[in-house]
Amino acid sequence: MAKLISTKLKPWLVNLRLQSAAHDGAVAEIAELLRGDAALTDFDGFSAALRAREELESTCLGNGIAFPHARTDALKGMVLAAGCSVAGVLNARAGNQTEHLIFVIGTPQRMVTEYLAAVGALARLLKEEALRNKLLSAKTGEEFVFYLAEAEGKL
Repeated sequence: MAKLISTKLKPWLVNLRLQSAAHDGAVAEIAELLRGDAALTDFDGFSAALRAREELESTCLGNGIAFPHARTDALKGMVLAAGCSVAGVLNARAGNQTEHLIFVIGTPQRMVTEYLAAVGALARLLKEEALRNKLLSAKTGEEFVFYLAEAEGKL
């Protein structure tokens, strides 16, 4: 399997200390990391698409993981950013579940296959509690990405 996750997620796109205690605020914090990304042609359009998608259905997967995402033409390529909260972020739309690892994913409308590959790879990786614990204990964005890349190499 190609290393789709570790090639898209860069250390500067990881927030290890989310400030928001609520899901929407945390997603906005993480999305902000993508402002100015070369693949993003319209940050406000992307942010609006993320919010609209969350209104449709919760992107919380359980096990403290969420994948807020948007397929929008405000992008010319896939983007990926991540955030961590050891204390947890409350997601009221998901029955008040607590999220600890949140991955914001954006793809252009035409990149359905890449989007599905990224979500599938992340879901397979993060089902492992040991990896989730490593990610939550990461001290730097580099360490976070390293742990993901290491696990991805074993897929």
